[in-house]
Amino acid sequence: MNIKNNIDHYRSELGDGCTLIAVSKTHPPEIILQAYEAGQRDFGENKVQELVGKYESLPNDIRWHMIGHLQSNKVKYIVPFVHLIHSVDSEKLLLEINKQAAKINRVVSCLLQVHIAREETKFGFSESEVTALLKSPVITQANHIQINGLMGMATNTEDHNQVKNEFRSLHTLWEQLKSSSLPEHVRMRELSMGMSSDYRLAIEEGSTMVRIGSAIFGERNYPEH
Repeated sequence: MNIKNNIDHYRSELGDGCTLIAVSKTHPPEIILQAYEAGQRDFGENKVQELVGKYESLPNDIRWHMIGHLQSNKVKYIVPFVHLIHSVDSEKLLLEINKQAAKINRVVSCLLQVHIAREETKFGFSESEVTALLKSPVITQANHIQINGLMGMATNTEDHNQVKNEFRSLHTLWEQLKSSSLPEHVRMRELSMGMSSDYRLAIEEGSTMVRIGSAIFGERNYPEH
């Protein structure tokens, strides 16, 4: 597993219009450093405790992305340093991020997670909920949050047409919101969709950020319970 070669490969494949988020969850700091030394700076984690530990032990110019489901009671641990929270999936979570960010006078960048998959296990707002939220006073008053776009996860299926259609629906929503009147601290800059298994389809449908883990670092080392 040559991590540098893998990073170089995906960077060249994605080009300038799409950011590579290297998903480093369950991988130790020494493995992440190999990607860092290859020039990678954007890394994604899905557990708060692991994210905090890696932030404290790795170079401070790494841009850490929270990509997993985030519980409100864990927000305070990552607000001081997180670069972008991809997985804001409820109004309650949004308000908690704003509250914790206000305490340290920081503006935290977020993406709203939209439920596009047919699987009930995935989190996220419906399309109508996102539209309603962006028009509500909640957003205008949450001035310690910068909403930079949307995130979505497609159904885990071999049916490429279904995956493409799910990504396309999210891209359509993103474009509609971009062209609408938005509050001051909402900008539809990023569309985070696509992982190791479906990133090519996501790029075809306009993704600006893909989250790739196992294809860079190899299979994950899940701890035994």
